Amino acid sequence: QSAHRAGLRSFLRYGWRWSWRVAAFVTIFNTVSTGLSVYRNKTTISNFASAGAFTGALFRMHLGLQGLAGGFVFGTVFGIPAGGLLMIMQQLSGETLQEKRNRERRELYERKLAEWQSRLSVTEDLGQTENNAQGGPEMKRTRE
Repeated sequence: QSAHRAGLRSFLRYGWRWSWRVAAFVTIFNTVSTGLSVYRNKTTISNFASAGAFTGALFRMHLGLQGLAGGFVFGTVFGIPAGGLLMIMQQLSGETLQEKRNRERRELYERKLAEWQSRLSVTEDLGQTENNAQGGPEMKRTRE
């Protein structure tokens, strides 16, 4: 029982040390890969490789130039399969994030277009009603 408690204490102590590092790594990786996907308007493996390289280099920068290069290579090597796995999971779900973004953008455009057309028809109807109430152009011609 004391061995179990000691194991639990060390898990909590070292788990805390690693948890914030993993959370920061994942946050930076996802931010860079999402930013690249949005900027380039497509999702590719190279986005994930670049995000892994950037994040790996950032976390090993304190070790000097060799650490920077090692982190760059390590991040690239692990970013490629992670990106491939994410892209496969998106395709298995039926709709990729890019397709979803394009669909939502198209639906928003169609909704705004319908709204603009309905406003335009209301304006035209008001103009016709106003002309009819004032006698319209036919009435002016007959008076002259």
